[in-house]
Amino acid sequence: MTYNVLAINPGHNGSAALVCDGKLELYIEEERMTRMKYDGNPFRAMMYIIDRYFINELIIAGTGQENHSLPWTGEDSYAALVRKYYPNVKISRVGTHHHNGHAYSAFYNSGFETAAAVIVDGSGSIFGFKFSHQPGDTIEAFETETIYKCSYDEIKAVYKIGGNNGIPRIDAPDSQIDGTVSTVKAYEAVSEYLGFGFIDAGKTMGLAPYGKEDPNIPNLFYGDTGRGDKNIFMTHYPAGALIDSERIPYLKKPEDSKEWHHNPSKVTDAAKNLAWKVQQETQERVGDLIDKAVDITGETNIVISGGYGLNCVANYYFKERFPELNIFVDPVAHDGGTSIGWAKHNSYQHCKNQNLDFETDPLTTLYLGPDYEYTVEDLEHFKDIEISDANNASIAKLISEKNIVAMFQGRAEAGPRALGNRSILYDPTDVNGKDFVNGVKGREWFRPFAGTVLKEHASEWFDLRGMDETPYMMYAVELQTKAIGELPAITHVDGTCRVQTVTEEQNKNYYDLINEFYKLSDVPVLFNTSFNLAGEPLVEDLKDAIHTLRSSKIEYLYFPEMGKLVTLKNVEETTEE
Repeated sequence: MTYNVLAINPGHNGSAALVCDGKLELYIEEERMTRMKYDGNPFRAMMYIIDRYFINELIIAGTGQENHSLPWTGEDSYAALVRKYYPNVKISRVGTHHHNGHAYSAFYNSGFETAAAVIVDGSGSIFGFKFSHQPGDTIEAFETETIYKCSYDEIKAVYKIGGNNGIPRIDAPDSQIDGTVSTVKAYEAVSEYLGFGFIDAGKTMGLAPYGKEDPNIPNLFYGDTGRGDKNIFMTHYPAGALIDSERIPYLKKPEDSKEWHHNPSKVTDAAKNLAWKVQQETQERVGDLIDKAVDITGETNIVISGGYGLNCVANYYFKERFPELNIFVDPVAHDGGTSIGWAKHNSYQHCKNQNLDFETDPLTTLYLGPDYEYTVEDLEHFKDIEISDANNASIAKLISEKNIVAMFQGRAEAGPRALGNRSILYDPTDVNGKDFVNGVKGREWFRPFAGTVLKEHASEWFDLRGMDETPYMMYAVELQTKAIGELPAITHVDGTCRVQTVTEEQNKNYYDLINEFYKLSDVPVLFNTSFNLAGEPLVEDLKDAIHTLRSSKIEYLYFPEMGKLVTLKNVEETTEE
């Protein structure tokens, strides 16, 4: 009998994951269900799974800060709900070991037999840390960086750093790192200064290449003393941080820091250069942590997770800095991925105890969302759309003629990257493409777009730093000489592109569409961005897809599995019955 483990992550990026005898079967982020960005209460995601699968074990993760108890009984609301369906379900709460979930996800997904896990996060669970300079004294702090030594026999933390609001950084007993603000807290502070939410670090990453070294901005982590200027930051654990602009007049925050988000003429040198500074120093900082992981564990296999793992610029830097290491970056590195980690880990423990086989192969797909099956009759339910026949060749022609086409098919992607099932597609050769699509999506002017390339042509167009493929879009890579100037819509100002490789086996419809575009253009690459509008989660189901079409200037919506193309009628929106 199959042993089914359900794990949920209450907290931002709320999620639910189902693992059956070691195989990851289903992953759902709550925001996709509720349409509330970063929704941290995964009730609907959990209910979707327990309605369809027998559940042997429930794991409630998070960071230990959440309180979802019922006021009249004190019982955990998630546990109580699952127990109504499955009275004998085994329930465990693991919120006091947040970084463990990240490490489990990265290690079990990597396919490595042994590895060192490097977890770099905003703030995880609370631990009692010892002062390295005052042996015997302890203080409670939030874990921010952790190194694990990983094998199937044991996954053990061997080095940990934490921070709190009273003392910006607390070092583990063997730490050689000076007391400075944590890596992700620095990035959060800069993101807030720039007028983004502290969790929107990806926008800061997009602005960074527009900046440069600025003598008016102090070193954050490095300098003559080796410690930088920690006083530039004001930490706010567990969430967020600020720049102390009053101390450094040059960094005085404008009254409306969002004014320049859609007006490049308004952006200040301080804003651009601070974004550049935090990107450069944090990636170097994490690189030093990787060095420490190798020194402590002796491992040459490195897995990376935690929120910083989504920094595709830094990930490429690690490939360049450590060519001798085998590096795997968890594609669901944010907190949602901890549900995958805990479900995998507990499934492995069960299989081990029962002498059952456990799937140790590396992750092979991120198409892990619910499996919706739609028909033409479902499309006809919407009265304000036109439906016509289409195929990959006709869609490639539309794209080559500078039309925006959204594509909806199969199961949604796990994690934040659109990989061809919930994607907006465009011509990467259009010199005005970035500004055009940013305008349609309502995004900031400086934010770049990704590209998807046929795997067999990837090395001709992109420098993958020795990688055979990058199927999960986790690296912002340099273009090869032949591609320079040929892909203006997806080439960032620094000459890089966040790229996804695809094979026919991984996604046949998407592969065939790109191949058809290749036949027309001699370019085996498509412009790819997530099928959503600014501030919204990726679309999840058919209703979301139609709603986004209605709410935007997206011209076409393609359903390759049905061979249908949808456009809006030239009438006022009607409500489906």
